[in-house]
Amino acid sequence: MRESPAFYEFFAGGGMVRAGLGEGWRCLFANDFDARKGLSYQANWGLGGELHVGDVRKVTAAQLPGVADLVWGSFPCQDLSQAGAGKGLASDRSGSFYPFWDLIRALAEEDRAPAIVAVENVCGALTSRGGADFEAICGTYAEAGYRCGALVINAELFTPQSRPRLFIIGVHERVAIDPALTSPEPLEPFHTPGLRRAVDRLPDAIRASMIWWNLPTPERRATVFADLVEDTPAGSETGEPAWHTPEETTRLLAMMTPVNRAKVSAAMRAGRRMVGGVYRRTRTDADGKKHQRAEVRFDDVAGCLRTPGGGSSRQTIMVVEGQSVRSRLISARETARLMGLPDTYVLPRRYSQAYHLTGDGVVVPVVRHLADCLFEPLIGLGATAASEPLSRRA
Repeated sequence: MRESPAFYEFFAGGGMVRAGLGEGWRCLFANDFDARKGLSYQANWGLGGELHVGDVRKVTAAQLPGVADLVWGSFPCQDLSQAGAGKGLASDRSGSFYPFWDLIRALAEEDRAPAIVAVENVCGALTSRGGADFEAICGTYAEAGYRCGALVINAELFTPQSRPRLFIIGVHERVAIDPALTSPEPLEPFHTPGLRRAVDRLPDAIRASMIWWNLPTPERRATVFADLVEDTPAGSETGEPAWHTPEETTRLLAMMTPVNRAKVSAAMRAGRRMVGGVYRRTRTDADGKKHQRAEVRFDDVAGCLRTPGGGSSRQTIMVVEGQSVRSRLISARETARLMGLPDTYVLPRRYSQAYHLTGDGVVVPVVRHLADCLFEPLIGLGATAASEPLSRRA
């Protein structure tokens, strides 16, 4: 009987990829640089010894046990995002993609090449440095003998959070691919116009190794943002946000442009509880002066969770029930729910640490969808025991 599939998880954070893969997968090794995130990982996944806290640049292939069917890497996004400094893969943070891939090469040299390598990042990776970073990533896959395909998946298909992310999934050339898993042409919604343009810009040699993954669209999401909101956050002693005073909410409303105040007015007439996500942004008005503005959305979807390191403020929620308008910062548990984590998931006690953990994570149901529709079908084709090197697999 074939062993359950195995994986390594790099830049693991609190183990959200592990949560998405589920109990049917075995984690052989996990790595993250942040010791506080490591504590959260252990709080949720135990002390089995698979977690290594430290710089990926210092990890060696000798530390990676067995053979992984899947290697996942959600490398840092700061220098690829629109809010970043534009250094891309040339930076220390986002450039950690390269030492991550050095490990893939080292595994291949030991006849332990993983069947699948998946990386995840912000969509800014498609255009950073004029597309050079996307070309470098895809070229790295091709040079290592992997056919890869890119997908842009917005988490709002699964949870009420607008969170588009780029996923590049490569399969080793020795692994058979069921034709049903690919398409001869790009398909919506996962092959966006921006992704198509990025692929079109690739050199012919790299583009020839690219795949258009044929990923089914999930069932319509049943939950809305309002379903996830807590009436009473956990407690002020941990830094959890309290409801704003009426005066604070009034000041927030005063920061809105007429069109955003009109959204609040419409929410008051909706006849149901409406929850909006509010971000404070600096905008240049018609007078040429910069002003801080509060911008709200009431489309039953939260804005993308971002960490201060990603260049954005924390999200405020506005709850409207008839003439009642309340506001506060989004709670830690609400952010976890937006990431698809169950309420049994253990969060850091401090609000700022919990927000950073979830804002840096991968949406759990997105990983599950990829596992259902790509990873598991791929490793089930002609594969034998997960502990065998690729060279000895059918």
